[in-house]
Amino acid sequence: MGRKNGRRNRLPHQIGLILVAAGFVGLLILLPVIAVFTEALRKGFGFYVQSITDPLALSALRLTLLTAVVSVTANLVFGVMASWLIAKFNFPGRSLLLSLIDIPFAVSPVISGMVFVLIFGAQGWFGNSLINRGIQIIFAPPGIILATIFVTFPFIARELIPLMQEQGSEEEEAAVLLGAGGWQTFWRVTLPNTRWALVYGIVLANARSMGEFGAVSVVSGHIRGRTNTLPLHVEILYNEYNFSAAFAVASLLTLLAVITLLAKAALEWRIRIEGNSKPWQ
Repeated sequence: MGRKNGRRNRLPHQIGLILVAAGFVGLLILLPVIAVFTEALRKGFGFYVQSITDPLALSALRLTLLTAVVSVTANLVFGVMASWLIAKFNFPGRSLLLSLIDIPFAVSPVISGMVFVLIFGAQGWFGNSLINRGIQIIFAPPGIILATIFVTFPFIARELIPLMQEQGSEEEEAAVLLGAGGWQTFWRVTLPNTRWALVYGIVLANARSMGEFGAVSVVSGHIRGRTNTLPLHVEILYNEYNFSAAFAVASLLTLLAVITLLAKAALEWRIRIEGNSKPWQ
């Protein structure tokens, strides 16, 4: 009886918490998403298709996807290697490296964009030498990619480092004692144990890279058809009072976010199925 009464007493509190959580999700996530697609379709489906298939919108989409792929790949390689190094080994400068990883969290994206202009711009430290060699960084896709890599720098590493530190090194030491080499231990023991944090870090880095505005706005030059990503293209359309087209292009970012989440869910499901069928070797 006591247990049943306790469950009954907790039930109203549970229902209340569920309603509060559902209200926040609806207000902060579902309502804005609905508003985006409502405004995007205000002038009809034909105008919506015309807006998202406009050559300038497609160019912005291609640059956004290219930037996301390159930046996430670069940060994936660095994040995994840096996390493994910091969590599993003691070396001089370890604390300094850990602090440097957090710099993008402390610096405004606009300031980081200005730093890249100072370094690689025409009047910057390396501007003249780059121009003489026919290399353009600022107001070109390479500058956008560099700025995006910088602002997404910590996401993967910061997901992996605490987990690797918590797991310790007992399993890796056991693998080495059984004859496994360094890379074999990493691929078969360390990396599989961090797969969930790795997937989550990739999702965060990908979402930030596709939606980054501040740093990219500084280094892009807003050249239509060349250096505009989707967020910059949305801003231009909105400033031109072309609101339906702006929301139509914004809906592409929403769809990309949904696709990313679906890919994450599918990957998690596949890893879970494989984990249940056979243990990681």
